Amino acid sequence: MRRAREAGLAGATVLHGSEGYGRSAMIHTTRLLSLTEDLPLIVIIVDGVDRVRGFLAQLDDLVTEGMVLLDEVEVVRYPRKPTE
Repeated sequence: MRRAREAGLAGATVLHGSEGYGRSAMIHTTRLLSLTEDLPLIVIIVDGVDRVRGFLAQLDDLVTEGMVLLDEVEVVRYPRKPTE
């Protein structure tokens, strides 16, 4: 997220999952008896397609395993309303 901000991308959010599984089909969970540190993590970055694709090269030294999903979305923005 910090690198996305430094790159000047429009927005980024990090979501930390409590449970999930991937290619290995091994379930990773935050349950009390499971002490895994390999929990699901999603980073959502919103900007134009060219800016996001240009940012992907910066992930090469950060991500050791995972995937990137590129999806075109429609953004509806609600600007902050002035307080009274």
